[in-house]
Amino acid sequence: MNQVRNIMDRPRLYYNIDGLGEVNIGVMFLGFALLLWLLVHSPANSLWHQVAWLVFLGLALIMHYGTKALKTHVTYPRTGFVEYRRSDRRRTSIIAAVLGALVPLGLLAADRRHWDIPAAASLAGLLFAAAYAYSIARAARWKWVVVGAIALGSLVMTFVPADVLATLASDSLVAHPFRAKFVGVMLLSLATYGPMLLISGGVSFWLYLHHTQAPAEESE
Repeated sequence: MNQVRNIMDRPRLYYNIDGLGEVNIGVMFLGFALLLWLLVHSPANSLWHQVAWLVFLGLALIMHYGTKALKTHVTYPRTGFVEYRRSDRRRTSIIAAVLGALVPLGLLAADRRHWDIPAAASLAGLLFAAAYAYSIARAARWKWVVVGAIALGSLVMTFVPADVLATLASDSLVAHPFRAKFVGVMLLSLATYGPMLLISGGVSFWLYLHHTQAPAEESE
């Protein structure tokens, strides 16, 4: 039964065999954090407020086509091209979307319902750690260290003082303490998880290049 499950999971796990899936999510988190920082620290009539969606769209396009180019010219020549079934492609896309949106959506829900922001961020982070463990960490044992780091970072956020979170936000939000904490904890979350995924994906990519050979090297 476990062998059948492993065979069914293989296409999904293969997507991140080179670590580029994690790199994608890490870049998205850091890009969104930088964009949010620029938005809350710039005047309302700033150019950033008019072109923010274009910047985010450009980042998404660079991530998509950059990853596609790396897989086409580096990954597939080494370990082969995998044609996903429609259900596998849909599942992979859904998992990637959930991983990328889990923290921001959780904090948005907390904002609307006026929950305790640090506690909500901690819960969203733990759910993110669980989703990462299920979709990525099972492919390599050492990635459970990353799961632990994400979970630990999530728990630490519960104890971050509210004034520290508020200082991360703009002075214009001082009159709205809840909004200031919301922006602060979102920036802290994205700036914490983004580097973790970027480093983990980068290590996976290095290990992948180290343990696989290009066709030219195999023929010599």
